[in-house]
Amino acid sequence: MIRVTAELSPRERYQLLTSLVVPRPIAWISTRSEAGARNLAPFSYFGAVSATPFLVSVSIGSRAGVDKDTLRNIRQTGAFCVNVATERQLVAMNESAGEYGPEVDEFDRAGLQSAEAQTVAAPYVADCPAVLECRVSQIVELPGSPNTLVIGEVLCVRLADEVPLIPGTLFADSRALQPVARLWGDLYALIGETPALLRPVVDRAPGAP
Repeated sequence: MIRVTAELSPRERYQLLTSLVVPRPIAWISTRSEAGARNLAPFSYFGAVSATPFLVSVSIGSRAGVDKDTLRNIRQTGAFCVNVATERQLVAMNESAGEYGPEVDEFDRAGLQSAEAQTVAAPYVADCPAVLECRVSQIVELPGSPNTLVIGEVLCVRLADEVPLIPGTLFADSRALQPVARLWGDLYALIGETPALLRPVVDRAPGAP
């Protein structure tokens, strides 16, 4: 099968993209509106950008040409938290994914408690074992796309005791964290096996760059 993307409908492009770029980490984003309303929603167009400065990105779509609540709140306040959804939180995370109106508090809808971030004006999921507290670094409008790219600077990382660090490092133990990832449609991926492979050692001639 060969498909030229320019010949595909938006729905067909979405189906191919989300079934091939997998698994995708999930940014379970919590925000607060200027009026003080809490919001919580998951997004799988999410990734690491840079360690120095400490940046992550998330691409947020619109709904009928109108910013989703998450994006509107981020524009208003410049703050958000990325909660790392885990296997035990999968059902609650999925419940928060509904296309609810701005009057709905997804924390209440999913039966979740919130707490206040230390460094930004945003709530986070109180029992989430890993949380990134972020302030907006850039908001990039994507020409011809219903999505907007948000780049956030991570000001604080919150890790629960249940997620130990690998001794002598700041690597968080992913096997203890048990994050969930998105596949396509209604499918999610669990962490499964985690094989370790050493990088190849490349011999270089003396004086070579």
